Amino acid sequence: MQLTRFTDLGLRVLMYLTFSERDTPVTISEIAERFEASRNHLVKVVHFMAQQGWLATSRGKGGGLALAHPPSAYRLDQLIRTLEGDRPLVDCSDPPCALRGGCLLKGVLDAGRDAFYATLEHYTLADLSSPPTGPAIIRLHQHRPGS
Repeated sequence: MQLTRFTDLGLRVLMYLTFSERDTPVTISEIAERFEASRNHLVKVVHFMAQQGWLATSRGKGGGLALAHPPSAYRLDQLIRTLEGDRPLVDCSDPPCALRGGCLLKGVLDAGRDAFYATLEHYTLADLSSPPTGPAIIRLHQHRPGS
């Protein structure tokens, strides 16, 4: 199983925003630069997360992004289920599979996905921001272009 780029960027944005000791707001352009990501793709990710109520956003000069809730309120399983769309790992009907109705693959993969999410239930965004990740996030915030 591989997470989509959309989910990957969403998680990186959320992790980046766990650092709140700043004088200036975090912008999409800043995040795009720090993670070497497409600004256009990042706009879509941020828009989606704002619609979920995960981000507080403000527009215009001095505007930016922030977490809408404390990092401990974001459970990793819920974030990934929502970002990924919680779709099945395989679709036996498209294209129609000749083994449909007589195959264990889908059931086994579904059980594996359920175990994956069961593990992630125990972690929050706050957990992801603990060392060594937290100090790495701080360094990203302190990075200045050209340095």
